[in-house]
Amino acid sequence: MTHPACDERPLWDLLFGHLGFRALLVAHQLGLFEALAAEPRTLRELCEALGVERRAARALVAPCVACGLLEARDGLYELAPVAREYLVAASPSPFAGFLDMLIANEDVFSTRAVRAAVEQNASQVFGGDPLFASLEQQTALAHAFTRGMHGHSAGAARAWPELVELSAHRVLLDVAGGSGVHAVAAARRWPHLSAIVLDRPAVLEVAREVVADADLADRVAVHGADVWSDPFPSADLHFYADVFHDWPPEKGRFLARKSFESLPAGGTIVVHEMLFDEDKHRPLAAAAYNLAMLVWTEGQQYSGRELVALLAEAGFQDVRARPALGYWSVVTGRKP
Repeated sequence: MTHPACDERPLWDLLFGHLGFRALLVAHQLGLFEALAAEPRTLRELCEALGVERRAARALVAPCVACGLLEARDGLYELAPVAREYLVAASPSPFAGFLDMLIANEDVFSTRAVRAAVEQNASQVFGGDPLFASLEQQTALAHAFTRGMHGHSAGAARAWPELVELSAHRVLLDVAGGSGVHAVAAARRWPHLSAIVLDRPAVLEVAREVVADADLADRVAVHGADVWSDPFPSADLHFYADVFHDWPPEKGRFLARKSFESLPAGGTIVVHEMLFDEDKHRPLAAAAYNLAMLVWTEGQQYSGRELVALLAEAGFQDVRARPALGYWSVVTGRKP
């Protein structure tokens, strides 16, 4: 017998990592984070608030502490900064809608569904029907998906407008903009800027609510259209958040060319995505997101180099990729 050449921690991290994911979803469902929103609590107090036994409560809070969502000190549990920022109703960047969407679609990430996606090279959402065709046909699903993506994007939307200089621009077109969370964030950061959220009519029902809640209806409009066949409204800034990764590269090239042709001279394109590193193996979050795209869509995650090349091929100049918030990056280009 010889000592193993390496230990098996990467295997355990992957094997048990899914239970950390489940712990987050169950903690959200049971109201763990809301129970700690006002003040720290003991384990006994959490048991009473959640209606669970001590052993079960400890099993639930431990992964949340280990993952940095909660902090434990002197017998008290309290929200860590990331939970306060994203996981309670009063959060400035509420993530709850995305968690609700994951809970409602958890079968999509089963071993059976992931294997089928790999073997068939096809989406497994809604019985294998194309994701966005199904959403177009079913308004309730469109609303749920849009609210889920609103939560997915709420934090990132508050970061990139601080990074990209928009003082010279007047109108932002948020292409396939969903709830309008990015357009609202940009309008708040740049008071001179107006915005247009372009998407399907069923999706824009949610966007109207978001814009009204932000009290920005005078500066953020909605525009129902098909991105593939309808002309773009006039704008000098085109923004795409998690759009290019939904589609095969040829459709990304189509959108880049369409934006280049639609923008005026000096206009800017901004593509907001979670990027791979250049060898397209890391970080794990991007690799896992890429697998999720296989299960959910026709698309894939890109590296920064790939998106820079795609925009340059369409004619954009001064194209560059830069980090924004966490795993998110922006790729920008200018029409000469």
